Amino acid sequence: MSEANIEQTPEEKALSGLPDDTPVDLAGVFRDSQIQEILDKLDRELVGLKPIKTRIREIAALLLVDRVRKSLGLMSGPPSLHMCFTGNPGTGKTTVAMRMAEILHRLGYIRKCNLAAVTRDDLVGQYIGHTAPKTKEVLKRAMGGVLFIDEAYYLYRSENERDYGQESIEILLQVMENQREDLVVILAGYRDRMETFFQGNPGMSSRVAHHLDFPNYTADELIAIAKLMLEKQQYRFSPDAEKVFYEYLVRRMQMPNFANARSVRNALDRARLRQANRLFAQHQDTLTKKDLVTIEAEDILVSRVFRDNHPDSNQTTDRE
Repeated sequence: MSEANIEQTPEEKALSGLPDDTPVDLAGVFRDSQIQEILDKLDRELVGLKPIKTRIREIAALLLVDRVRKSLGLMSGPPSLHMCFTGNPGTGKTTVAMRMAEILHRLGYIRKCNLAAVTRDDLVGQYIGHTAPKTKEVLKRAMGGVLFIDEAYYLYRSENERDYGQESIEILLQVMENQREDLVVILAGYRDRMETFFQGNPGMSSRVAHHLDFPNYTADELIAIAKLMLEKQQYRFSPDAEKVFYEYLVRRMQMPNFANARSVRNALDRARLRQANRLFAQHQDTLTKKDLVTIEAEDILVSRVFRDNHPDSNQTTDRE
């Protein structure tokens, strides 16, 4: 039955008959929803990403207005909430998905403030009859909240006729259509691969209303992210170390397998390791608190990124 033919209740008819000049306290509804708290948290957690944050605010505004319209008995189809997040690793897709789940829950579009993050291995079986139970178990766990499928394109392998991923996709499609008021699905992955995935699965593409493309961070944004990460762990750069780490980022961004904030976190972990070894070897009897909290330039300069600065080099991130 179409939305246009749904019979209104007497209460809805009464509300929809309200005059056009009926006052609406949209600001009050926004304040009571406490969405601003989540948006502020997103600003604190993620440096940059202005287009993404703007889009999240737009979606939140749409849902807020839809909620107010319902309170006045104004009929409209339920908004489609399934989404696709594209971008390189370490650009904040999972963090944004978590905050999106909070927004949807506070506005009453999902029952649970829950994000179930999965990959192909959680959904697709290795033999006949194994995939459907795995997929249904994941859906059962995610129902009422948000299902986040990372690297979703791995569900579809057109080159392998005996692959079981298509069975999982078909189950997902049914749930995304028939139970869309009780589950929001967010697909994530590289942009080009997701485009290929949608071309091979037009049914999936038609069910996804919101596409958000996460840009790579700039070097300035990455140094800001690094300083925030260190601050949370009660470390800091010395002035020289900050300059050297910036140069490290400029070089590392030109090399393969760069993963934005994820690579920054890995690099800082190695810098802390080198700092600890330096302190243990040089200053066992004369340490101060400043020594313990400060990352020095020498803790970064020994990185392979400075020794092997070749953009075409195939160095892996765990050897930097």
